[in-house]
Amino acid sequence: MVRIHLARLLGEKKWKQKKIAEMTGIRPTTIGEYYHEMIERVTLKHVEAICRALNCRPNDLFEIVDDEEPPPTT
Repeated sequence: MVRIHLARLLGEKKWKQKKIAEMTGIRPTTIGEYYHEMIERVTLKHVEAICRALNCRPNDLFEIVDDEEPPPTT
């Protein structure tokens, strides 16, 4: 299972989804899907834009975890 840490990264910066959408040019709906870990297909263009905006690396944004591991509470 792949975990997406966009919610945590935005929380650390105290940014709203709207801000990252405006900074990256990614549709707010798509940002919401990343934020809520509901996205099914990730594009490299999106990963690059999000990482540049957040000044992070892809491994800060994504993590592979065991399927049995419960999701962290946010």
